[in-house]
Amino acid sequence: MAQMDAKQAEKISKALSDPTRLKILSEIQKKHDWLYCVDLYDNINLAQPSICHHLKQLTETSIILPEKEGRNIKYTMNNAVIDDYIGFLQGLKK
Repeated sequence: MAQMDAKQAEKISKALSDPTRLKILSEIQKKHDWLYCVDLYDNINLAQPSICHHLKQLTETSIILPEKEGRNIKYTMNNAVIDDYIGFLQGLKK
């Protein structure tokens, strides 16, 4: 497990502070594998540019990983980064 620095943990914390981004992560987790961007439009009541903005915030922190498949983009959880983030938070406990 890689050691996460405070700057990366801060970026992830900011990304996770938005309820829409948490809903996106929840939708990806429900699929257990990949979630297509198109599926998010059906499940989240936001315009496409807003969803794209939230996906960009999550991919910039590497919490989710995008993969282009033809004309579509699909996303999956990056469990290694999530584990590192949890480890960082646990390291703050006494």
